[in-house]
Amino acid sequence: MSSADKITASIRKESDERIAAINADAEKTYKEMIEAAEKKAQDIRHAGEHKIQLQSDKLLASYKSREELERRNLILKTKRDEIAKAVEHIYKAMLSLDDNKYFDLVLKLAGTLGGGSGTVWFNSRDLKRLPPDIKKRFAQKKLDITVSDKADDSIDSGFILKNGDIEENMSFSSVLAEKRELVEDIIGRELFRD
Repeated sequence: MSSADKITASIRKESDERIAAINADAEKTYKEMIEAAEKKAQDIRHAGEHKIQLQSDKLLASYKSREELERRNLILKTKRDEIAKAVEHIYKAMLSLDDNKYFDLVLKLAGTLGGGSGTVWFNSRDLKRLPPDIKKRFAQKKLDITVSDKADDSIDSGFILKNGDIEENMSFSSVLAEKRELVEDIIGRELFRD
């Protein structure tokens, strides 16, 4: 082997060793980069999964809250509807009382006025069926009244006591409207006992 061949072989050997070392370093760097990229991808995936889970939890909580609110609103609406039906039933029952009970109720309402005087107005239906002793019965309730011989059909039931410009509306619908909150509370407790 000539000296040129020896130098070429030595250069080739050194070159092959250097290429092998560069390739080994490149392979090592490549593996490290792949591992780092996989770790970063895994971290991103975990962060994304965590973010998705948080959003999913928030969305689920929001749906549950909305569902609970709608359920409560439906229960309240149902209760209000049932109470309104009960109030309407009470009103109709008051209107359909026989004459004696009807005027007993009228006089009971008159007793809540605490006295006074004036003209009592009834609708035409009630005016026709007035008990003969109605004035005396009003007097027992401390009311000095005159019964108008003219009907006021704007009155659905009960009566209106007029004294000058002052009117006491004692129609059943007016009394129920005035006491509606109290009546609804009582009905609600009776209908929806726990």
